[in-house]
Amino acid sequence: MVTFKLPLSILLIFLLLNIFQCSSEVLYIPVTKDASTLQYIIEVGQKTPLIPTKLLLHLGGKSLWVDCTNSTTQTSSTYKSAVCNSTECSMAKSYGCGDCKFRSELQPGCNNNTCYIWGENPIKKMCEDGSEVAEDVLTIGSSPGVLVTSPRFIFTCLIDPDMLEKLADGVTAGFGQTTPITIPNQLGSDPRFSRKLGMCLSSSTTSRGVFFIGPSPYYVYNPKKIDISNDLAYTKLLVNKRGFLLTDEYYFQMSSIRVAGQDVPLNKTLLIINKKRHGTDGTSISTAIPYTILHTTFYESVKTAFINALPKNVTIVEPPPMSPFATCFSSENIKNTNVGPDVPPIDIVFYKPSVFWRISGANSMIHVSKDVMCLAFVRQDQAWLPSIVIGGYQLEENLLVFDLPGRKIGFSSSLKLKQTSCSEYDNTIMDKVPF
Repeated sequence: MVTFKLPLSILLIFLLLNIFQCSSEVLYIPVTKDASTLQYIIEVGQKTPLIPTKLLLHLGGKSLWVDCTNSTTQTSSTYKSAVCNSTECSMAKSYGCGDCKFRSELQPGCNNNTCYIWGENPIKKMCEDGSEVAEDVLTIGSSPGVLVTSPRFIFTCLIDPDMLEKLADGVTAGFGQTTPITIPNQLGSDPRFSRKLGMCLSSSTTSRGVFFIGPSPYYVYNPKKIDISNDLAYTKLLVNKRGFLLTDEYYFQMSSIRVAGQDVPLNKTLLIINKKRHGTDGTSISTAIPYTILHTTFYESVKTAFINALPKNVTIVEPPPMSPFATCFSSENIKNTNVGPDVPPIDIVFYKPSVFWRISGANSMIHVSKDVMCLAFVRQDQAWLPSIVIGGYQLEENLLVFDLPGRKIGFSSSLKLKQTSCSEYDNTIMDKVPF
């Protein structure tokens, strides 16, 4: 087990983690897929005594945000709320400071002389003030990588039960890129972890994917050990400013969409973040939405090109049998391949035509019944939002690498092409949880 402590100097921007020597430089965080909500869940150990806590993997989240609504289950001898004007409050980018007015008794999430930030439910797309900044013990990671224990990990504490609606377990684990108290930024202060991340989501609800913190290589098995961080297509990782604030969401540069090798007509100005309209448009990634959202005009162009590229004996099913999908087909004449249904590939083209991320049938189509499959994209008016939001289903069985210092993001093609999957990251200790 590896432990780190907060440095003495309060002038440092990031936590410096004093970690004992270990045999690995990569932290492995298992990720499961909740069958009912399709949300991606991680598990950490928190508090004293240590208890397991399940959290939504929120790629654009600002902090580790936990449930403090029931004070009887939150007793911890090491819980400490952040003091007004402290380094912890500064790192959390607190909007204000003061005494608790939410409850008659002081408790975790409700203390005096402490600071607060906005809490966010990314499923309901709802924000609320009054989340208390605090610190407590955190244990994170599993075999085959490093297990890290922090005695003073900064997080935020929620006491409004309405903010828990539609969340599968716990609250959220923020893996955003800009706020200093996100999980990658707190752990990434150690030079061996760095601020390089890998995410590999499993398509199965019965096996685990993995989130890597630390530099590549990232290994899976097929059954031989292979480095899946080779042969990635990279593009620029962008930071967006929505209104007056930097977001923690991951935006990336792209130039076009191809279907079956042919560019589809798009208003390409919508692919660029519009600073004059408070950061609208552009392309972002979210683990909080299950399926990729396309601006209405983009969806229609992709749908038309996709239908035209299908074999003529594939029939359209009208009306679409399952929301939120708008384009469905009979599966009778669609063959299956090692990367899913044999349908036209969809390419997200980055800064030049030869650099792209291919979305194969396993990630572009979804079976909604025995005889019907649908295009697994959602058409939505995105007038004041990103024009494209890449959702979890399209990311499954693909590796994404986030190089935060280098400001770039890499995409693999489907791991099914290598006869492996994201769940094969550890062929010996898949089910061992260290707490």
